[in-house]
Amino acid sequence: MAAILHITSLQSNTPSFLLHSLTPSPPSLRYSSLKSKGHILFQRRKRSIAFTCQSISDDGDDGYLLDAPVSAGDGFSFSGGKYSDGPNPADEWFKTGKYMKAHPVYGTGEKAKDPIFGLTMGGNSQTSTDLFRWFCVESGNADKPSVVLIHGFPSQAYSYRKVLPLLSKDYHTIAFDWLGFGYSDKPQPKYGFDYTLDEFVSALGSVIDELGVNKVSLVVQGYFAPIVVKYASKHQEKLNDLILLNPPLTPKHANLPSTLSIFSNFLLGEIFSQDPLRASDKTLTSCGPYKMKEDDAMVYRRPYLTSGSSGFALNAISRSMKKELKNYVEEMRKILMDDDWKVKTSICWGQRDRWLDFDGVEDFCTASKHRLVELPMAGHHVQEDLGEELATVIAGLVSRKVRI
Repeated sequence: MAAILHITSLQSNTPSFLLHSLTPSPPSLRYSSLKSKGHILFQRRKRSIAFTCQSISDDGDDGYLLDAPVSAGDGFSFSGGKYSDGPNPADEWFKTGKYMKAHPVYGTGEKAKDPIFGLTMGGNSQTSTDLFRWFCVESGNADKPSVVLIHGFPSQAYSYRKVLPLLSKDYHTIAFDWLGFGYSDKPQPKYGFDYTLDEFVSALGSVIDELGVNKVSLVVQGYFAPIVVKYASKHQEKLNDLILLNPPLTPKHANLPSTLSIFSNFLLGEIFSQDPLRASDKTLTSCGPYKMKEDDAMVYRRPYLTSGSSGFALNAISRSMKKELKNYVEEMRKILMDDDWKVKTSICWGQRDRWLDFDGVEDFCTASKHRLVELPMAGHHVQEDLGEELATVIAGLVSRKVRI
């Protein structure tokens, strides 16, 4: 008999897990605010937090509340701005992490030049000469089971800021920025990294090896899921669990939404990718109910304000995704359906995803016998909408038969 797992909210702060026998079906974990079955389940209270951005005024006293000083930049950036008075959220986040070196830098060793005018870019756009630098945030006891939190496209490790402190109470947790994002190196194409999906698979392997953990659970969100699944298929012996958050799981998911595909366009995409509001704010808020606070927006905008390399990397990744995503989604489906796939896999789905349709997801989980977790109040970026609840879900999933 298969089982369905409900998580009920009781008087205690710790949710209790109730297991019920059902008719044969794949295990499914469903979050809902409905009370018809006698359970009060997680529901996040709605908040009316509106994102606002002030336009530059005539007197010059008030500008965009952007997370970079006026002088910041590498000599090739279409956007500038100033930060409002008070602590700098991006710098505060940076202090919580560290740099890790992984994956060789291939190429001629020449200074990176922008792809439009061929101008040599500033220091912020140049990468290391031997191994790439990856920004990562690590918390928890290293002797406990390791969980690596992998952000989606386009995002940053910062998206897991609500998950990390809760999950680290019982697990060794690590979140990192992919190459091209956040504080990690952003090599220009043809100068050490071309942002093909195969390169990302290889780069992930270098990161996991550098972490030095024998067994690890991987949590990945969105369009980077097929990359992680391909890596995992070659290294099943290293994984305890694989948790996919709103991955492109059906053939219909293999096409990038217009909000992202615009960055792959010739010239127009290169221009739009240099706009911090379009490259960060719009992409994060257009795919679900997420309402971005100004302090959070400042962190996401920071890379696009301090270096033109962030935008050029976004443009290159978008082109690779548009070209290769279909084949990667097909391969991911085959891997997860294969009888040789032995990794305990769970799929968490925010039902308010405006980019990826839920149609076909439940059927796939039924056919592949993978656990399905439905979160009706979350969108594409589950960790942004329901960070605390997601931490509880992850802890519940990886606690079953964890091996170190």
